[in-house]
Amino acid sequence: MKIKVERRGEISPKKRFVYLILSLIIGFLIGGLIFLFKGINPFYALQKIFVGSFGSIYGWKETITKAIPLMLCGIGLTLAFKGKFWNIGADGQLLFGALLATWIGLSLGKTYPAFVVLPLMFVGGFISGAFWGIIPAIMKVKLGINEVITTLMLNYIAEQFIQYLVYGPWKGKTQYGFPYTDNFSASATLPVIKGTRIHYPTLIIGIILAILIYIFIMKTKTGYEIRVIGENPEAAKYAGINFLKTTIIMMAISGGIAGLAGVGEVAGIHHHLTTPTQISSGYGYTAIIVAWLARLNPLVVILSSIFFGGILVGGDTIQTSMGLPFATINIFNGLILISVISINFFLEYKISIKR
Repeated sequence: MKIKVERRGEISPKKRFVYLILSLIIGFLIGGLIFLFKGINPFYALQKIFVGSFGSIYGWKETITKAIPLMLCGIGLTLAFKGKFWNIGADGQLLFGALLATWIGLSLGKTYPAFVVLPLMFVGGFISGAFWGIIPAIMKVKLGINEVITTLMLNYIAEQFIQYLVYGPWKGKTQYGFPYTDNFSASATLPVIKGTRIHYPTLIIGIILAILIYIFIMKTKTGYEIRVIGENPEAAKYAGINFLKTTIIMMAISGGIAGLAGVGEVAGIHHHLTTPTQISSGYGYTAIIVAWLARLNPLVVILSSIFFGGILVGGDTIQTSMGLPFATINIFNGLILISVISINFFLEYKISIKR
């Protein structure tokens, strides 16, 4: 017998939407088994997750706050994934963006006004995140090293470097021995919506970038080249597309946007640099699911980031009300990702068995 995998023809948007809903339902059902194994009614647990995030004004405030870094990282990942560059390093790129933004904030915050310092922090965060994204791009194109390995390993390097800084040379003299830098001055701190932690300049940047990246992918020459590389590398080579240049541009933008998320976290939430696990609650990893759920459409990432922001907030709820570890919600998210990818495969391809 011979197993044959064939790509299906054109798929209607309605059918794609139906399959998306189906994948979410299956993901929730499988994820519910986690709670069942712990002796908890899975429907009760799911209710607590969604009521905790979308069932109150406070829940919505925290959901939007969590959605901001997910949105930025997810937008950057849609671009990389369009070019079939499996960027698993958004978390490290976020951290490196936070790193340079912190240096700018501490160095210039007491001397210059906010309209000078904050734009410089965002520019610095973008450049730093882009630098961390370009490294695996060069290693893949020039050395043939798998990008999954390099981007993942660079996450750990970024984490350990920040640990070294906050426990060592950047440890704040005013922080009573805690592993934080000194707090930013007011001119290096992002404004928030009153009564919330929503740093709205970063939110606005995220929404604008979703529109711009969609236009970039669909309407520009470089965006077209990225799509061709992702869909048919052989055709791209035949057409004379410069793989090194295109991949570097793609990953510079992808990493740079993730770096902006890091700026938002240190300047809008913490107001200092602290340990990696506090800066990012695995936002770069969760953003992979955000991007796939949006079917690599930057505009839809806005909605999927709010959805998963709510799941993260709901994870805090079940952690406090049910005594479950926060890792439970990470497993839950992973199962949803597996479900989305699996259903998407059967949507795009059909499998036939022939003798």
